[in-house]
Amino acid sequence: MKSLLFGLCAMALTAAAAPAGDHDPILLWPQGAPGSEGKTAPETMRIFPPDEQIISNVNFPAIIPYLPDPAKATGAAAIVIPGGGDVEIWITHEGYRVALYLADHGIAAFVVKYRLSKAPGSTYTVMGDSLPDVQRAIRLVKSRAGEWHIDPARVGVIGFSAGAELSALAGTHFDAGTPGARDPLLRQSTRPAFMGLIYGKANDMPLSKDTPPAFLLGGEKDAYSQPLPELYLTLEKAGVPAELHMLAGVGHGFGIRPTNPAHVAVWPELFVNWLDAEGLLKPAP
Repeated sequence: MKSLLFGLCAMALTAAAAPAGDHDPILLWPQGAPGSEGKTAPETMRIFPPDEQIISNVNFPAIIPYLPDPAKATGAAAIVIPGGGDVEIWITHEGYRVALYLADHGIAAFVVKYRLSKAPGSTYTVMGDSLPDVQRAIRLVKSRAGEWHIDPARVGVIGFSAGAELSALAGTHFDAGTPGARDPLLRQSTRPAFMGLIYGKANDMPLSKDTPPAFLLGGEKDAYSQPLPELYLTLEKAGVPAELHMLAGVGHGFGIRPTNPAHVAVWPELFVNWLDAEGLLKPAP
């Protein structure tokens, strides 16, 4: 009974900051996330005018699914990781709108609400909690690939700012899964098929032949984006397929906003075109 009540409470709290419609949050750990024991405080949300949701105090990490029309579905999927400096999550322009765009282009998208290491009073860490939330999201999506008409070999990540750092960590810290694990999700690999790093620092990445292809995009005027050209060259030297875009005269945090100028607004199309060029939008022969 206790676990049932915990689960119902967690679902209600998680739903509080969910978008309207059919995109119901799915808890990553229905019985409670490791490291969040005893934490029952609900998420908090504030609005950045006119309508952007910003959430914090995440104790019940979850994914919010955006599934494409079956007639458009490519079989690819993206774990979408909004930023917010590890203090909060700017979940509208770096989460919901990105997921809507991807789903409209045949890519299943799952916005992650992850635990925040720098929120006031937080006991969480990036490596101990935030990254495990992203890895759990990858495992969960792969485990339900049949239900969601997804190819588990084409599940990747795209992150923004602090979310880009998590994307880079997911792309360089992964495992092959544990066959026969008691928790069926642990049988799934955490390796993403691709990583989108959008205006986020991603220095000192431990690269290997198994590092997934990378899409790098930033603003010319953004300090967080300055290391991206060097990272691109490092990836190329390591034999990791990569594509780089630096947008002229642009700063940090543009995401998908109706106010973005034309040369910024086109970036989601560049990302989808890159996925297609990498063969990630076509089923394997």
